[in-house]
Amino acid sequence: MVWPSGHLDVESAGGGRFGSDPHSLLNEWQAAIEWMAEARPGAEGAIEFSELGPPLPRPRQIFAVGLNYAEHAEEAGHLREGVPQVFTKFPSCLAGPNACVEVPGPRLDWEVELVVAMGAEAHSVKPEKAWSVVAGLMVGQDLSARDVQLAGAAPQWSLGKSYPGFGPTGPVLVPLANLDHPEDLEIECLLNGEPVQHARTSQMVWPVPELIARLSAVCTLYPGDLIFTGTPAGVGNRRLPPRYLSQGDHLVSRIESLGELSNTFRAAGA
Repeated sequence: MVWPSGHLDVESAGGGRFGSDPHSLLNEWQAAIEWMAEARPGAEGAIEFSELGPPLPRPRQIFAVGLNYAEHAEEAGHLREGVPQVFTKFPSCLAGPNACVEVPGPRLDWEVELVVAMGAEAHSVKPEKAWSVVAGLMVGQDLSARDVQLAGAAPQWSLGKSYPGFGPTGPVLVPLANLDHPEDLEIECLLNGEPVQHARTSQMVWPVPELIARLSAVCTLYPGDLIFTGTPAGVGNRRLPPRYLSQGDHLVSRIESLGELSNTFRAAGA
């Protein structure tokens, strides 16, 4: 666990009460939150943040939402419909906050997103109860191979968004209890230092509670499941001319109060 003033190893500091697996920690999330409120982090054994992996590396399910900001739906040429557009990213795509990602083709695009981590099993949750089943939030990138995603008569959304490294998340999971206004956070993306996306999460067409209600009406959600909640306007394939990621690019993804990802890109086989 990481605090602004330091960090500690949960398993050892908790005297074995909690294990080292973050997914097992979520099974006792409320007790863990109460323990963390009293814990005294230290600075011993500095963390090498460049070596961090995804905060929740093995979710059972990853849901992702398309066209959840009005300006992005407009730039993509789509009208808002009555229900969220939902697809999946396969868990093998997850990567850490400082991962170097291989570029598999000529049309690799960026999509900064707020990622929700579930903290309790949930089915048929009403919107007004939805925040109560959330463990925390983090920054995410829904990297997308547009050539694969848009190949064929029907889009291949899940395949085009699930190459290795296509789901950077982190840098840490911020507990919902630590956020004063989880529904309204500044979100931005910079490519080689140039701002390419900027919005506030309060601009979502379907806010987090509505997404959880919609998903849980169909699927049972489990602790550790992730929801990529959609990206603002400014993606590369809707620019004139289109712009894509390539070897040597540096992508920074930030969300207020949650931190930032800093990802670089390498050529295939490099």
